[in-house]
Amino acid sequence: MGRIFKSLLPLIALLISVGYLPAQSQSSIPDAAMVTKSSMAIGYTVDDGETKVDLKPSALMPAAKGEAKVEAKKDITLIEAKVEKLDQPGKVGTQFLTYVLWAVSPDGRTRNLGEFLLNEDGNGELKVTTQLQTFALLVTSEPYYSVRQPSELIVLENQPKKDTKGKLFAIEKYSAMKRSQYEKIGNPLALTLDTKNVPLQMYEARNAVDIAKSKGADKYAGELYSRAEGSLTMAEGLLQKKADRNEIISVARQTVQFSEDARSLAIEKQEQERIATEQAAAAAKARAEAEAKAAADAAAAKSLADQEAQRQAQLAATNEAALRAKAKADADAAQAQANALAAREAAAKAETERVRAAAEKARADLLQQLNRVLETKDTPRGLVVNMAETLFDTGKYDLRLDAREKLARLSGILATHPELKLDVEGHTDNTGGVQLNQTLSEQRAQAVAKYLVAQGVAEGTVKSSGLADAHPVADNSTTEGRQKNRRVEIIVSGEGIGRTAAK
Repeated sequence: MGRIFKSLLPLIALLISVGYLPAQSQSSIPDAAMVTKSSMAIGYTVDDGETKVDLKPSALMPAAKGEAKVEAKKDITLIEAKVEKLDQPGKVGTQFLTYVLWAVSPDGRTRNLGEFLLNEDGNGELKVTTQLQTFALLVTSEPYYSVRQPSELIVLENQPKKDTKGKLFAIEKYSAMKRSQYEKIGNPLALTLDTKNVPLQMYEARNAVDIAKSKGADKYAGELYSRAEGSLTMAEGLLQKKADRNEIISVARQTVQFSEDARSLAIEKQEQERIATEQAAAAAKARAEAEAKAAADAAAAKSLADQEAQRQAQLAATNEAALRAKAKADADAAQAQANALAAREAAAKAETERVRAAAEKARADLLQQLNRVLETKDTPRGLVVNMAETLFDTGKYDLRLDAREKLARLSGILATHPELKLDVEGHTDNTGGVQLNQTLSEQRAQAVAKYLVAQGVAEGTVKSSGLADAHPVADNSTTEGRQKNRRVEIIVSGEGIGRTAAK
């Protein structure tokens, strides 16, 4: 079965290389799809060390309970959350198959921290990190793991213990997705979960594709939706052939991501379409009102002219001619103004298209140049240059000779684009201690950043950060997966190539 999955890797790589919206991106969502919630955030400080908070149940699932251990460090906050007695997938609603842990900042921004995988008793654990130090924690029931906004189905929410160390902050408002946004047209999936033979992620994948289609993704996000369908077909094939469970889960999670991207893009485009329709209707109403007023003014003027004509025929005729001339001049002026406005709008649209086309060409050219040096992918974050862990000595951050040679060539290319920004990110696998991985990822990222600057890249355009094992690209349970996760990525972004770094 491993050979079967390896034969599919080129197709999977092609799908991923095309790029899609990141799971954390919170795109434009219509107000009608959202509800407003409030919560209580806790500010954790490095000096306080480790502390605990309760995860209290909502009326939706009163028997559930949980606890989170939080430790704020200099650049990252560690969270270990445990939940108990959660209803099994599908109990809240047939389309709600999993539970997601969220962090909500005081200004109302939400971050998907990860998915709880429950055992038969409804218990689960999750160890994650966040760069926030002040946030609320909540657990929601979701249709699949990669949702961008929390649903309104809140199961657990943080509540400080008597001995919790931290300062409380009120979160007056944050947005949650109405459960109806995940309801599917027609009959929902008739789910009888058999997670012993079928991974839960397969149910999430089927669910995600179904929901995306019900929200018009096949019409408004056809390319992304086609990728989701193709990825689901691939996962179903692996399941039918009884391939390795991890291989099936990997393709199923990819299917969920494609589906969520397609659903989100479809909703965004429909909202844009609605706004455009409303604006057109408002403009038509304004024109009708203006025309009605002009007609009324003309009628009043004609009435006055008629009265004056009865008293003094010659003078009335003269006045009537003057009014008609003025009306024509006003109409001509209005038409000329409308024509000028249309011309300006057309010119602005043409300029926008020219800038976009130029950025796309520049991005494609730069992608081709960078790929000649190191593997580079085009993503919504920008052009991601991947430096494999083999370019460093094991467990060290000194650049090998071949790494310096490739970075020197890379610098020569990037130095010709001083307007671009470079974010150098270090990544590790999950072996070793948390602090060791964090330090090593930072040191490797800093080594690459310093070398780029030394080779002529403007210092003000380069930033570095270490993300430890927070963003794996492969399964850490295999040697091959861990090797892929030990890497340094250089994200090249900027308006000149039509990509700005994701926040």
